[in-house]
Amino acid sequence: MQLSEQTIAFIGAGSMAEALLRGILGAKLTEPRSVAVLNRNNRDRLAELKTAYGVRIPDSEDAEERRRLVRAADIVVRAMKPKDVGAAMAEFGPALRPEQLVVSVVAGLSIGTLERLLGRAQPIVRTMPNTSSTIGLGAAGVACSASVSAAQRETALAMLRAVGCAVPLAEERLNLVTGLSGSGPAYVYYLMEAMIEAGVAGGLTPAEARELVVQTVLGAARMVEATGEDPALLRAKVTSPNGTTFAAIGVLDEYRFREGLLQAIRRAEARAAELGEEIAAAALGGLPPGR
Repeated sequence: MQLSEQTIAFIGAGSMAEALLRGILGAKLTEPRSVAVLNRNNRDRLAELKTAYGVRIPDSEDAEERRRLVRAADIVVRAMKPKDVGAAMAEFGPALRPEQLVVSVVAGLSIGTLERLLGRAQPIVRTMPNTSSTIGLGAAGVACSASVSAAQRETALAMLRAVGCAVPLAEERLNLVTGLSGSGPAYVYYLMEAMIEAGVAGGLTPAEARELVVQTVLGAARMVEATGEDPALLRAKVTSPNGTTFAAIGVLDEYRFREGLLQAIRRAEARAAELGEEIAAAALGGLPPGR
């Protein structure tokens, strides 16, 4: 079944939910009338999304109406904040049907934790797109539970590829992906901050430095994409022996730039695992032992 033939309910109405909304509607994968968005207590935000995208929202704050929208959907996108997982599962978990596809974009929330909260196996796709998804250039790893059918997997990938690239992976790799591409935009912004600072220190205006740095980073990324060449090879091509780039790379090596970045990614991966444990402890705290 194509995505255009299915209905979607978003639980949560934050920036990631909006990014996915914008992507799937902009790509015309479905119609606004096939999408419902709900949250627990922010009617103004729901009204804003209805005005912007034409999606459906609950007519009232009645909990049973919210559950009805979830129960009727073919796909349920869980896009709430991690701290709200327990409350959301208490409210909406009983409304989920066993065959529904659940797409979880809650950072750190494992498939195992979700299934324990539900008390059964469920078709679940776990992912965490990065912030570049808001402009259609996101990157995400995607993991599926054993209950996800081939058709459901392709449906989820189509949704996520509407906001960037989506790479199917084993779930145990998702924390690494969080450290690599989830936090990755921040590493690039940090690099850009330093480059702009160097330009200003050398006499450029902030606007001049910013324009040059933005175009440099954009051009470098596009070169990797357009040529298909390994970044190491492209770097070697612009690093003439004893030239300016050679001298600059030498300084970065002295400051152990590569090692620092590798350690940063590993630390982010470890922190993602820690957060997952914290979320599981908070969300599962009220369950009886063994469930």
